[in-house]
Order: sequence, then C-alpha cells, then structure tokens
Amino acid sequence: MADTDEEPKTSRPATAAASRPATAGASRPATARVSRPATAARSRPGTGLVSSRPGTGQPGSRPGTGRSRPATGVSRPVTSLSLKSSKAWHESETAPSSPRSEASADDNPLLQAEELQKGCWHSFSHCVGGMWTTREMTTNEDKEIFVRTTIRELVIYAIFLSVLSTVTFLMTSSTHFYYTKVMKDLFNEQPEVKNVDDFWNFMEGQLLNSLHWEYWYHEGDYRNYICPGGEESVGPCPVAPSDRNVLYENRLLGLARIRQLRVTNKSCEIHKDFQNAIRNCWAPYSESIEDKEDFFPSFRDKTTVTAWSYQTASEMKTTNLPIKGKVGTYSGHGSVQNLHSVKNESKAIVHELKESLWISRSTRAVIVDFTVYNANINLFCVINFLFEFPATGGVIPSATYRTVKLLRYVTYLDYFIMACEFIYIIFIIYYIIEETLEIIKLRLSYFKGIWNNLDIVVVILSIINQSLNIYTFFTVERELVSLLSEPDTYADFQALGNASEMFKSFVAICVFFSWVKLFKYISFNKTMTQLASTLSRCAGDILGFGVMFFIVFFAFAQLGYLLFGTQVNDFSTFDSAIFTLLRTILGDFDFNSIEQANRILGPIFFLCYVFFVFFVLLNMFLAIINDTYSEVKAEIAAQRNEFELGDYFKRGYNNMLGKVGMRNKLIDIENALKLANADGEVTYEEIRQNLKKCNFSDMEIEMFFAKYDLDGDGLFSWEEGINIINDLDNDHIDRDVRPMSGKQAREMRDGRPATTHTQQNINHEEFGMLTNRVDRMEGVIGSIVSKIDMVLIKLESMEKSKSRRKANMSKILDGFTMNPEMDEGEKRKQMEDFIMTWDSESRPGTSGDAK
Repeated sequence: MADTDEEPKTSRPATAAASRPATAGASRPATARVSRPATAARSRPGTGLVSSRPGTGQPGSRPGTGRSRPATGVSRPVTSLSLKSSKAWHESETAPSSPRSEASADDNPLLQAEELQKGCWHSFSHCVGGMWTTREMTTNEDKEIFVRTTIRELVIYAIFLSVLSTVTFLMTSSTHFYYTKVMKDLFNEQPEVKNVDDFWNFMEGQLLNSLHWEYWYHEGDYRNYICPGGEESVGPCPVAPSDRNVLYENRLLGLARIRQLRVTNKSCEIHKDFQNAIRNCWAPYSESIEDKEDFFPSFRDKTTVTAWSYQTASEMKTTNLPIKGKVGTYSGHGSVQNLHSVKNESKAIVHELKESLWISRSTRAVIVDFTVYNANINLFCVINFLFEFPATGGVIPSATYRTVKLLRYVTYLDYFIMACEFIYIIFIIYYIIEETLEIIKLRLSYFKGIWNNLDIVVVILSIINQSLNIYTFFTVERELVSLLSEPDTYADFQALGNASEMFKSFVAICVFFSWVKLFKYISFNKTMTQLASTLSRCAGDILGFGVMFFIVFFAFAQLGYLLFGTQVNDFSTFDSAIFTLLRTILGDFDFNSIEQANRILGPIFFLCYVFFVFFVLLNMFLAIINDTYSEVKAEIAAQRNEFELGDYFKRGYNNMLGKVGMRNKLIDIENALKLANADGEVTYEEIRQNLKKCNFSDMEIEMFFAKYDLDGDGLFSWEEGINIINDLDNDHIDRDVRPMSGKQAREMRDGRPATTHTQQNINHEEFGMLTNRVDRMEGVIGSIVSKIDMVLIKLESMEKSKSRRKANMSKILDGFTMNPEMDEGEKRKQMEDFIMTWDSESRPGTSGDAK
C-alpha cells in the first residue's frame, strides 16, 4: 500500500486506460473466482477512490504506460466515497448461482473490526434477543429486515392462535348442547308455572318424577317376562338402587335442595288513606330486609328445622352466589330443605311443606338446586330453578342449566388438550416477556398504539382464563371426594359450575380478540389495510354522526318505553326498549303489539322511527363509510409499489432456483429497486448493496447503473425509474446488461463508436460524467487484474520450487550412485529410504507453498 500511495494520482496503467480487455466488462465478468489470496489487499488498487491503478509491485505485473487522463473537474457521486462504499468494493464477486465468499480479516480491516465483536455469547444473545424483537422495536431501516420480522411474528402468532383454537374448540362440542336440551325437555313444565298452585303441582308432579327413576318403563302385566334382577313382580320392574339414575343415564349427585327467601312484614310504606284498611305490607326483595325470624308450623314430621329457620350461606356450608332473576337478584341465604333419595319420602316432604303453608305472602323467591353427572360423556349439568314471587303476586319462573366438564383429563384426547394447554401457557409467558420488553423500550409511547393495547388485553384474558382453569382443576379434585363421600346431603356444585362458565366466557372473549389481533400482522400489505384505514379516516365523521344518531335514537327509546311499557313486553324496561328499536333497524319488530297498545300513537311512532332512523340516519352512516372507502381505495391504488411479503417469498423462491442455475435476475433487480425505494430515494449504494445480496458481480452492477443513471448523479430520478420499469415489463434488462456471448459483447462495443459519431459533441459536464463511470469501472478491472497477477506469481514461484527440488534430488542420487565403497544392495536400500523420506517431508511443504 505504500507503493500505491506514492504513485501520482493522475497516471493510469496501460491495462486500465488504453488497453482494457475487450471482454472484461461484458463477456467475462469476474465471477469465476471463489477465494481471495491473502495478499490481495496489498496488491489491489484503492477500491476506486483514486483515478489511477498502480502496478502490483510483484514480478510479472504489468508496467504502466505513463499515459494520463486530463482532469475533468467533475467529482464522483458522494456515495462512492463513503466508508460503506469502500467496504462494499472490497467484497469479492462470485457466480450468481453460488454463495458469495466472505472476505478475510487481512483483506479488509473493517470486517476484522466487526468480527472481533462477535463470539459465542454475542451469537447466543443475538439469537435469544431476536426471539422477542418486534416491528415496533426494530430500528433498522432495511425494508427486508422489517418484512422478515413481520413474517417471524406472523408465524409465531399463527402457531399461538392454532394452539388456542385447538384448546377452545376441543373442550366443547355439540354434545354439550344436546345434553342441556335433554335436561330442559325433561323439566318442560317449569317455565309454565304462573301461580302458587302451579308451583306445588310442579313440585309434587314433574320435579319428583324426573328426579326419581325407581321403576322401568314397561307395564309389567305379562308374567312370562322376568325382571332384570331375576325376581317376579306385579307391575313395572324396580330399578336397582345403584342404577337409579335420571333418564336411566344421569346420576343425581347428593340430594336436591329447596331454598326460600322471605322479607319482613311492614317493610314498605302504606299510604295514610289505606293504613286503616291495609295493615300488612311486604316490599319487593332486598337483602337488607330479609326475614331472619323462625316461622315454625304447629306440626312438623318429615321436614327439618332448617326449613323453618333462617341460615346464612356459611352456616349451610355453601358458597354465597347471588342469583339474578327477572325482577331481582337474590342472595345465597335463606331457609333450606333437602329432598330424599327415595321418591315416597321426597313426596312426603313436599306435601308437608305445602300443607304447612311454607310459602306465604312474605316469600319472594324459591330456588331448587341439584346436579347430575353423565359418565357416558363425562359431563356435569348444574341445574338451578328460580321461582320469583314478586310483590305484584303470581310466580315468575326461570331456570339455569350449566353443562360443564369438570373432570378435564380422562381420555387420550383430554391429555392431548392438556399438552396444548401447556404450550398455550408457554406462549403466554413468551408474550408477557415480549410486551414487557416493548414497554421498556417504547415507554409511554407504547400505549398510544391500539394494537399494543389489544396485545395487553389478550395477555390479561389469557392469564385470567388459565388461572380459572387451574383453580377449577384443583378444586374439583379436592371437593369431589368430599361431596361424593356423603350421598345423603346436598352436593354444592354451584361454585364449580359458575367458575367453569366464567372460564369458558373468558376463553371465548380471548379467542375473539385474538382473531381480531391477526389484522396487526397482516397489515403489511396495502390491500389488508383498507379496513383499518377506512375506519381511522372516517372516525371523526362517525363520531359526529354518532352523537346525532343517539340523540334521535334515545328519544324514540324513551318515547316507546313511556307509551308501551305497561302493555308490551318488548318495551317493559328502558333497556328492553333500546334493544327492541335496534332489532327494528334489522327488520325484527312486532307491529301488532304496538298497535294494540295504542291505536293512534302506535302507528305514528312506528312510521316516524322508520323514516328518520332507517331511511335517513342509517343511509347517512352508509354514505360516510362508502365515501371514505372510495377515497382510501383510490389512495392505495396510487401508492408506490413497495417491497412486500409476496416479494420476499418470490425472492426466496428465486434463491432456491439459483441453487440449480435457474435464477431469474429480473426478480432480483425488481426487489432491489423496491427495497432501495423504501425511503423514497434510490441511490447507487442502496442498489449495489441489495444486488450484492443476490450475488451480482460488481461488473454487472456497474453496467446496470451506467445504463440507467443518465445524468450520472448517483440517483435514479422519476424518468430513469420509468425507463427501468418499462424494461422490466418488456424483459429487456437482463439481455441488455448481460451479453449472451463474447461475440455479442464485442459487437455491442464495436457498435458504440458508430453510434457515438452520429450524435452531437458532448459538453464538459457529460464528459465528466463519463469520466466518473470509467473511473469506477477501472476500480473493478484493476482489482481483477491485480488478483490475476497474484495467481500468476504464485504459480511461477511453485514452478521454481519444484525445479529446485528436482535438481537437489538428482545431485543426491548421483552421490549414491558414484560412491564406490557401497555395494549395489546398500545403494538400492539407501536410495529407497531416501525417496520415502523425501516424499514424506516434501508433501506438506508443497501444499503449504501452494497455499
């Protein structure tokens, strides 16, 4: 390098300026070499940073001619003078279908400095850190790295979503629905209870008959048929006590329980005009006015003390779970009576409660609880019948059926679900770490993104549903033994059923938000952003419209509630009126009930609502969405074509084709232009780096840039970009940049002067531009020539070394032959030993020299 620095910077060797090889630039690019000599850095020129190429300083190098190019006063583009460009010019060129060889530390001190920072720990930390790197945490402006990070996030999230969907869909099935339907059909008279008489008829009739299946279904009139137990019986055969299941398949766990809630007398205010006529008053239910006094009858036989006295949930050893009805919400306290495992005993208990007037004017709710288990399908059904006795009189029935799978892991499929749940928990931990790192890096700006907030929601929901899952699993394992160990008591599965229902609800919400979150990872494509862009663009208009809409909507809701609330069930409450009007927008309405409630105002209310809300406001809303969508679609169509996911896969497929020599250079050039255009500006250095990654040689890159950079400023303008796009569409780039043969290259080169003579004289500025291109070409050609010189020097030195070894060996053999003191046997033996020793010593030395 010292010799290089002492050379005048205006001189040019003959090989670089005047006698450039005809095929160096076109027909034979420097792609055949796969390794660089160790001394190449000392013999190659200054990488295009100066305008001359000195001799190599080694024997056999070409002498300079002393001819010099006049100074043009036009400087190279700034990109070729940067340190990054200098490093890039030192990289070796390889064949397009083979991996690029890496430069050694001796060739490039910059690479040496980078490699010194790398090691096992650096690689490990970089790999582990890359696992949690997201697009928000990526600081690199390289579009390809951004797309690669997006793909990694998308793949990981797709696996997470698959595991979550597997867990949720396998833990429920249509069997749950049919089991619930069978239980509802079994107690189909319960919703028909309207008064106290209907209540006692249901309790003594269908409830007891459905809970106790003590006999088979046949008549038993034929004595030729023997019962399954081998006994003869008049009438239906009895079912064995161990098989007395509901519907013959569902085991009743423990005993059914009846619970009553009462309120105190004089808990409401009586108007003074009626105080003399009405002396007793029981208010609607509230936990604060519960009647906690005993109300024992004059005679008690089958019933227990707890049926006539107040007990708290803790005293009953049950969970205090409020039960929501149609007119109120009821606590877990009250007076309780358990039924019997035998039908006749249960019937006697219910009859005694009825005859002792267990239900009175102070009664506000009666709850019947029991649980059945079907071993065939491993499902529990926790059933709750609520009979509300409102202050208006009458009975309002309701029922809750919770079909749950409390014993989660029984079959092989269940254990597969368990494995998926473990993977699901691992993903939860993974995303907790990822979101924590994002918050640490982005701080408060993290919470400004809607997708980041959705990430937090999904993580929190996942933590909650898995916590409920673990709680249910361990609680069932602990409680089930104690509940089943006492078959003659009430088995409280209400808390377990409620926890299982909450678990399924949180899982359902989590799955919903997880699928919505998928838009975050597919938004890299401009087509996929139409929904988000449309909603964000018209958010202000929708907000203003929403204020106007809800003013009109709530006005109609309040009007309907006041007009029809006392007669129409759909308008009985303000909440019901709101949902009724929303259903009316969708075409679900009951006009007859409105008309019957008010013959005049009913039709007027309906027509005004349909006109203002359906025809005016709803169409305004659709117009806002439609106009904004049209604008967004037009903008997306006018956007420049960036490097997207499809281009990334296309590039990977092209790399695979390159392994078998079928690489498509047009795809590489197109992707390189898209990557370079990520910042809106296409420079020489960006094009060079992207094409280098695709194994383009420096000669090919120079020829491509020289062809399309018409003004020589190192940037592609709009007009130059149009030319490239046209050539890409017409498949002209590869044929123009890479000649098919040396003959074609010579014809192209010979045709240039003729074409040049027909054009006008170039000015000083164009001459300077051409000079810059020639200087850059000289840097590449000088590197090629210097490396060829080094190979020739190596070969020459190896040839001389072989000649010297042959001469020395001949002298030594002559010495053995001419020695008269040794006989022929000794001479032959010593010559063989010498030859074997010579070969063993000379082979490593020869290979070392060759290196």
